[in-house]
Amino acid sequence: MKNEVLATKVKTGLTRWSYVSVWEPQEGDDGKPKYAVSVIIPKSDTKTIEAIRNAIQVAYEEGESKLKGNGKTVPPLETIKTPLRDGDLERPEDEAYKDSYFVNAKSVTAPGIVDADRQPILDHTEVYSGVYGRVSMTFYAYNTGTARGIACGLNNLQKLKDGPLLGGRMSAEDDFDDDFDVDEFLW
Repeated sequence: MKNEVLATKVKTGLTRWSYVSVWEPQEGDDGKPKYAVSVIIPKSDTKTIEAIRNAIQVAYEEGESKLKGNGKTVPPLETIKTPLRDGDLERPEDEAYKDSYFVNAKSVTAPGIVDADRQPILDHTEVYSGVYGRVSMTFYAYNTGTARGIACGLNNLQKLKDGPLLGGRMSAEDDFDDDFDVDEFLW
């Protein structure tokens, strides 16, 4: 099934990745280990944003019975948690999220990670917070009993180009690019 088309699946345009945890799963809010990435989408990419909004709507419609749970009615989409968030409102202090939306995509299984030529990336240093690429993700309804909404599942990643490292951490090469003289400190 090449290029399977689901109404809840979105392949983004060029995005920037932050909070990248795609090689080793990290403990999620529910205590379960998950692979995750924050996908930063420029507000100018109206095609991707519209595709995400449409996928959220379809996930809502397909998940009505789950969202209803034991209640008598399905809560309106506007009242439940959805994954598309406004970076200007939720992260105004973070320059990387300026003029952007973002989606936190997660999965219990490792995503496939390829380069621009669709070749697998095996070197873990190649994918970090700050790179640019495309993301394949699927939206679905959830109901934990205490919370309900639409979530975003991480499928696969395609790295397209390097970008400045996010998170305030420097590379080792840049960190030690100074005039340090080891001979001054030998005893």
